[in-house]
Amino acid sequence: MTSKNKTIRRLSILGITAAILTGAASQYFWVEPKVEAVAIQGAPAPAATTKDWALFGGSVSRNLVNLVEKDLPESWSNEEGKKKNVKWVVDLGSKAYGGPIIYRGRIYLGTNNDAPRDPSIKDDKGIIMCLDEKTGDLLWQSVHDKLPAGRVNDWPREGICSSPVVEGNRLYYVSNRCEVICADTEGLMDGKNDGVTDEKYSSKKDADIIWRLDMIKELNVFPHNLATCSPLIVGDTLFVITSNGVDEGHINVPQPEAPSFLAIDKKTGKVKWSSNLPSKSLVEAKKNGEKVEIKTLINQGKLLMHGQWSNPVYAEPNGKPMIIFPGGDGWIYTFNPANGDLLWKFDCNPKKSVYELGGKGTRNDFVSTPVVYDNKLYIGVGQDPEHDKGVGHLWCIDITKVPANPEKDLSPAAENYNPDAPENKASGLVWHYGGPADKDYDRNYYFGRTMSTVAVHDGMLFTAEYDGFVHCLDAKTGKKLWQHDMEADTWSSTYIVDGKVYIGNENGTMLVFAAAKEKKLISTIEMKGKIRATPVAVNSTIFIITENPCRLYSITKN
Repeated sequence: MTSKNKTIRRLSILGITAAILTGAASQYFWVEPKVEAVAIQGAPAPAATTKDWALFGGSVSRNLVNLVEKDLPESWSNEEGKKKNVKWVVDLGSKAYGGPIIYRGRIYLGTNNDAPRDPSIKDDKGIIMCLDEKTGDLLWQSVHDKLPAGRVNDWPREGICSSPVVEGNRLYYVSNRCEVICADTEGLMDGKNDGVTDEKYSSKKDADIIWRLDMIKELNVFPHNLATCSPLIVGDTLFVITSNGVDEGHINVPQPEAPSFLAIDKKTGKVKWSSNLPSKSLVEAKKNGEKVEIKTLINQGKLLMHGQWSNPVYAEPNGKPMIIFPGGDGWIYTFNPANGDLLWKFDCNPKKSVYELGGKGTRNDFVSTPVVYDNKLYIGVGQDPEHDKGVGHLWCIDITKVPANPEKDLSPAAENYNPDAPENKASGLVWHYGGPADKDYDRNYYFGRTMSTVAVHDGMLFTAEYDGFVHCLDAKTGKKLWQHDMEADTWSSTYIVDGKVYIGNENGTMLVFAAAKEKKLISTIEMKGKIRATPVAVNSTIFIITENPCRLYSITKN
């Protein structure tokens, strides 16, 4: 097949998603507390069912499906003399990975300061923009200086990669400075400075910060390259992955005692509970005076490999609340949201896999975000795109299973991925897709490393791998229904809306498929800019971010 390797600036990500990949348009589900303020009344919805889109993934399930919007464009153009279905276009910075988030007529997104909106604010900054949904006009912006440590903690010119979450008049996100921020959705436009009053930038076009939690200063977190998490709200609790990671040499974990996962009081910014499970083995080995072999711990699945750039997801299988965190060690960890007690864990790497920088390594962590649908969790493994392409795995996990061992481990036995095998009877494995391919297959593996979050609907799962292949699987069995080679790498995620599947790629092409068990490519649209974020559809309009040039498009038939 055609080689698609490109020179990629190092970006340690989030997301969108993800993390870098911003999520697809669907609608958040806000939650009413039961006693401990952590449980949803009624099962979390599997997809969007109302108009606004207030967090990455659209709902606490993070499923990239929108069941509301109809009659969306299948084609558009912004070329002079050929303009079609484009309402407006707004220039951003030079990178934009966080968002767009759309709520009550406003758009929130993360970018950098390469195209300053305030000429008095110069140099590299992390920016959250608040735009008017109808016009794209800037209402206010939140400006964050860069960390003095430089690229090891805050990579230059990457802006803010966190997709915010909005609830009422409060906006929550993680800044490039590894701070959890709660801001007023009005900014300082209303003439009031609520919460803290020490904002460095304080014009009417600037942000009104309510509280901030500095995870470096207060919790000793060491973010590798960039903090990126897109937070999740359940009741009165905000859940965050800290991005704690390795040092610049990719050898040591400078702060293994620092948390990887946080539960925070959304009103005060105070930490309710935390967990450092992806680095706990290193802490214990040092305490016991053992000779510490970092690489050995990593290849045993006992230590984070690189950074931690995924996002938490919430579920209530059979009425049992759980908050699910993907760890930098390649494990899925599930906790009681009220107190942080471990409920179960699942290893998403083969036991014999080995972590190496570059494409030869077979052990991976997570860049994509887990999705919960029908009491099952779907997640694909991957790495920072700078580490090139390599073998990957896509998992379907039964989240109703209760572990029968003291380790609370629901992983399959050894490297046997047959869910019907007697040794896997007590595991949470439903199905596995990917791994090394047979010799007669046209690639070395069936599914490669991915940065894409899945979309599950009507018995089908859609996703993509970094190498540019779009996959459609049977969501219940993992059987491949079809695949498509876009002939371009992708950081983006498949997004289902209006009976169609939208996905963009590094060549600046948006592909539109029918959301069907047989492959049907409806259209391809050239955007003349890399499409790394995933589209968002709200109010009969598709919002798309491109890079080089970095722009936000509002696309509608109306």
